[in-house]
Amino acid sequence: MNFFSKKPTPKEALRESKREMANATRGIEREINALQLEEKKLVTEIKRTAKTGNEAATKILARQLVRLRQQIANLQGSRAQMRGIATHTQTEMMSDAIDDALDNDEAEDETEELTNQVLDEIGVDIASQLSAAPKGKIAGKNTEDVGSSGIDELEKRMAALRNP
Repeated sequence: MNFFSKKPTPKEALRESKREMANATRGIEREINALQLEEKKLVTEIKRTAKTGNEAATKILARQLVRLRQQIANLQGSRAQMRGIATHTQTEMMSDAIDDALDNDEAEDETEELTNQVLDEIGVDIASQLSAAPKGKIAGKNTEDVGSSGIDELEKRMAALRNP
């Protein structure tokens, strides 16, 4: 294990994973092809022994054929699993790469801190301004009962908002 080598990028890791899965799948396919060739030979052998009338040898060869076909079926299942794993691995690695690209929490936190620092330096305190803002419904134009004391109160609030 090399401790000084750099960590592979997600793209390189995906390429290496795909290469390994393809090699394993090709190896399984080679085995399947070899067994299928052997199956053909065994079928011709069974036919030949059956024509000679050797029933015991024919039964033994038939058992071998059944086992051979089970091996082929198992290898085909393994090949399907390998392809599924390859697809899953590729999807997962792509998902991780996307998450890494979009998940910059540190940068977002730093940006928020800088924004708050700049706002503090220029004296903008949004929370205090919001707490001093009037709450409730704003009176409409049809309201005639607002007296001069109401207008004075609104002017005081406006002045307080302008001069924090």
